[in-house]
Amino acid sequence: MGRRALRRINPGLDLSRNLRRFEELPRPWRAAELFGREARLEVEIGSGKGLFLRTAAAAHPEVDYLGIEIAPRYAHLAAAGLARRGLVNAIVAIGDAVRLFEELLPGDCLAAVHLYFPDPWWKRRHKKRRVIRESFLAHLERTLRPGGTLHFWTDVEEYFHTGLALAAGETRLEGPFEVPEAAAEGDLDYRTHFERRTRLRGQPVFRAEFRKRV
Repeated sequence: MGRRALRRINPGLDLSRNLRRFEELPRPWRAAELFGREARLEVEIGSGKGLFLRTAAAAHPEVDYLGIEIAPRYAHLAAAGLARRGLVNAIVAIGDAVRLFEELLPGDCLAAVHLYFPDPWWKRRHKKRRVIRESFLAHLERTLRPGGTLHFWTDVEEYFHTGLALAAGETRLEGPFEVPEAAAEGDLDYRTHFERRTRLRGQPVFRAEFRKRV
């Protein structure tokens, strides 16, 4: 069975508060230019259809959320979901997450990074494209503020254990801390559409949390 077609976006919906191109992000970086205030900032890498951003932004209006999504169609869909609910504390940027971390984000600026079900790049010759790799982890650790957290979930066991080994060997992040399924759901139930599909199929989800040393 093929993937279900993406929902059509109302052309009259104003996405200006919730959608940016990578080129429109502030240089030098100032989150206040995006959100109009100084607040705790969390980043989601690969926002997909935007379920996590919508739910988290609604539950925590005191926190600002930036999603980065490389596929324009999904980025527009995620931004539309935010706009329909009037959630001005979440923005989706169309672009490459690696570039966001390498080129824009300064040190100690993020309270959390959410990485849910990243592309596993199955073929051996393509694994160098995975987000969880040495160079990216260095930038991730740099941009997290002391006490900041990395949430890493995947349905690919090999990727999970590879990611844990890289985090242990290439960073000083504390962890991994186990995230039990009940605690993982919390008020968010399924955090992403991909998680919903995976768990409804009875497939396991591997979860870990890391913290930057204080």
